[in-house]
Amino acid sequence: VTVITDQSTTSHSLTEYDPTHENWFKVKVTDFWEQNSTGSGMTNSLNNQPTPVNVTSVTYDLESMTITWVQSSDNDFVSYELLQSDSEDGTYTSVTVITDQSTTSHSLTEYDPSQERWYWIRVTDYWSLTTISNGYMVLDSSPIPSVLYPIVYSDGFQISWSLNNDDDFVSYKLFESLSEDMSNQTLVYETDSRTDTTYLITIEVLKYYQIRIEDYWGLQSISNIEVGDYEAELWGEDYSVLNTTVLNLGGNQLTGSIPPEIGNLTNLTKLYLFNNDLTGSIPSEIGNLTNLTVMSFYNNEFSGSIPSEIGNLTNLTKLYLFNNQLTGEIPVSICDLDINFSLGWLGISNNQLCPPYPPCIEDYVGSQDTSNCDTTLSYSY
Repeated sequence: VTVITDQSTTSHSLTEYDPTHENWFKVKVTDFWEQNSTGSGMTNSLNNQPTPVNVTSVTYDLESMTITWVQSSDNDFVSYELLQSDSEDGTYTSVTVITDQSTTSHSLTEYDPSQERWYWIRVTDYWSLTTISNGYMVLDSSPIPSVLYPIVYSDGFQISWSLNNDDDFVSYKLFESLSEDMSNQTLVYETDSRTDTTYLITIEVLKYYQIRIEDYWGLQSISNIEVGDYEAELWGEDYSVLNTTVLNLGGNQLTGSIPPEIGNLTNLTKLYLFNNDLTGSIPSEIGNLTNLTVMSFYNNEFSGSIPSEIGNLTNLTKLYLFNNQLTGEIPVSICDLDINFSLGWLGISNNQLCPPYPPCIEDYVGSQDTSNCDTTLSYSY
């Protein structure tokens, strides 16, 4: 490498070297008589790879995403390289290269945190040795669900829910359904106001409700399901629309007509109003009670015709209307009911119902006062 004749010089510096490889050095000493000896050898210590620096955080708002990492402490630092991939084992893509050792963050303006992304930092030193940090995964979580509070009825359904405080909040959406599992749901209200957490629905129909929250990235979460229950007033008493399945008011000395509000009790399966002093016609709203299996109105003073809406009660198996003052023709829709007439589950005798009678029941109408009927009419279908 070099020859030095100054006995007091005991070192030598190289300007061309590569510490990433072993370099062995020995000193040969020569005296005046040209005799020489060589000392033991020594190699340089191999240069280590750069100390890895890990990503410490990834933060974002609606404007930018910032990746932050630890500063390198290596004296031979050359650069940071920010890498990204769509999975932990995916192929790296270079985002940026930074040569300022004190710069430990980088901001992106194009990003989608709803898609999984992994970030790494590659550190390179003067000798082109590199290390890569541990991966840091970013995936935005769905919005924090709101809690839908129990629905209160007062001149309509008062629907309210808890406030969402997510920074990327976009909207609340209120859905309703006739089914407890929210199938075939319908959007009834939408707002982008974070503080708008109440809605009034004035229609008195038993339905189920749920709140959906959506964030800036299109991610969604749903609340619990609440049912809009309310009370229907009948003869001075209040009955829950949701919980009233059987209404037995037989022999209660009831007077007047049947309130049309009875059609709101859509969960009714059995309705007993027999042995009272009820008058007036049977309201058409009775056709709303599609869950009815038994309807017993005998021994009253009902007048008017049997409403055609009775054909909506397709689950009805027993119908007792005998001993009243019902008039007019029997609607053909009565044949749509699931009644076994031969077992006596239809009782309509002792009224003023006029022929012709629907073929399905003409053998089961019993005794009728037809003195006010036009008996020349014939049944057509």
